[in-house]
Amino acid sequence: MIAIDYQSRTPIYVQLVDEIEKCIIKGQLKPDDQMPSIRELANELGINPNTVKKSYAELENKKIIKSVSTKGTFITTKIEEIVQNKIETSIQVIQREVEELKMLGLGFEDIKERIK
Repeated sequence: MIAIDYQSRTPIYVQLVDEIEKCIIKGQLKPDDQMPSIRELANELGINPNTVKKSYAELENKKIIKSVSTKGTFITTKIEEIVQNKIETSIQVIQREVEELKMLGLGFEDIKERIK
């Protein structure tokens, strides 16, 4: 379910956040599903528990997961917000790339055709 590229320049905790978001968007993780404990996930992925802890903190800041005292960590019920945020972030990346291509001399129609 979660794939980490140990050769990537992207930090592992960022990859883990991205992978969990993808699992939610694909429906592999559903609202109110319990997440593995930090130690469980660290052992499963063969990474440092502090890395998982950092990922969970990031996910909690993004309101993707929530910790419930003595019960564990759960996926939020606000999945639609997560999907919309991911769409907005992706659109912003595309817009920046299109602007860069325009600066390199490509017209918008050329860019559209190449993307197709």
